[in-house]
Amino acid sequence: MRHKVAGKKLSRHEGHRKALRRNLLNALFRHERIQTTEAKADAIRGEAEKLITIAKRALATEDRTRGVAARRLVFARLRDKDNVAKMFNELAPRYAERPGGYTRVYKLGPRKGDAAPMVLLELVDREES
Repeated sequence: MRHKVAGKKLSRHEGHRKALRRNLLNALFRHERIQTTEAKADAIRGEAEKLITIAKRALATEDRTRGVAARRLVFARLRDKDNVAKMFNELAPRYAERPGGYTRVYKLGPRKGDAAPMVLLELVDREES
């Protein structure tokens, strides 16, 4: 039984799973939209929302040390300075008035090779390019 066990294993060992999540999160924040399988999108969606909330709360406070701590927390999860800067300079101000729900999932249908259900995971209120 998996009572009170957080996260999904995604048929990978711990190191591979950690790297996969980090790469998917970095791609999502860099491009603001990624195409992936439904299981992987479900696995990272909550973590992406939490990271945006951390950045948003740091901007809302005047305490400088809290902002530094928040940047370190986000950097510990992403390990990408450019994405951390984007989170605090672009994404957090964009979602300052939004109470949550920063991501959206569109179902695309089965993948051609193995019929895995594919989705488009994107940040809401993003600028179309």
